[in-house]
Amino acid sequence: MPHNIFTLTLNPALDKSTTVNRVLAEHKMRCETPKYEPGGGGINVARAINKIGGLCTAVYTKGGQSGELLTSLLDNEKIVQKTILTQSHTRENFIVVEKSTNNQFRFGMPGQVISPSEVEDILNLLKDDKNNYKYLVVSGSTPSGIKNDFYYEVSSIAKSKNAKLILDTSGEALKEALKVGIYFFKPNLAELGELLGASDEDLDTIEEQEQAAKQLLSTHKIELLAVSLGAFGAVAATKDEVRHIPAPSVKKQSTVGAGDCMVAGIVLSLSKGENIFNAVKYGVACGTAATMNPGTELCKKSDVERLYRLIQERTL
Repeated sequence: MPHNIFTLTLNPALDKSTTVNRVLAEHKMRCETPKYEPGGGGINVARAINKIGGLCTAVYTKGGQSGELLTSLLDNEKIVQKTILTQSHTRENFIVVEKSTNNQFRFGMPGQVISPSEVEDILNLLKDDKNNYKYLVVSGSTPSGIKNDFYYEVSSIAKSKNAKLILDTSGEALKEALKVGIYFFKPNLAELGELLGASDEDLDTIEEQEQAAKQLLSTHKIELLAVSLGAFGAVAATKDEVRHIPAPSVKKQSTVGAGDCMVAGIVLSLSKGENIFNAVKYGVACGTAATMNPGTELCKKSDVERLYRLIQERTL
């Protein structure tokens, strides 16, 4: 069965995580056995969709032995994949959890450099008539070698295929995509402020955040918007309506991939015909569920369903 959701990860990662008793400078710290997991925005979205019972194809760049291990890990999770080979090796990230405080230390390594021919390979894969996706999720950081007009081209390709483009990225390249138009956009507060030229003080309250969401939709080519507020949930908006969706309080173990899980829940819900507000409620449930697990385990469906029912009850 063809999948109607594709995710694109330009800067994937192999995530290596471990725990120590305490993090101390100038000391040799005894770590527990490391855990290797796939990483990168779109890859985590695909993994989360798979975990909550959806179907998805993960498109990503890969190179070297780290890229092969990444593919193997995704094979183990039964993720359908389409890859673009690169000369540069897939990057590796390192995550350490300090058990005595539950503090998390995240070390992100630079991404690979994408060559012009590799950029063409990515665009050609998206254009290919055999790839009949209805939703295209582009998520994660942008590596070197990707020009600012890249997302403009991706947006144009999606439009030509009557596919709905979902973006979870930032920077100048995002602004180019807005010239063609985006179906759904999920910024955090800092990214929202950057697009509007607003300071942190301007977005301090829920009312100010809701007003900013309305302003972004009225001044940019975006149909649906969800502003991620972390532990405070999200602001969901259309041009006609805006609502705050609160997040349930849970015991946090890790925030890695929480935003990606939120996107996964929203996109899967939208693909099933849900309205933006119910979709964002499900997305907040997915993001909150991800924080309950260590490392980059992402969300569990049983936690998501329980939290979603709780959010529904509180927001009816």
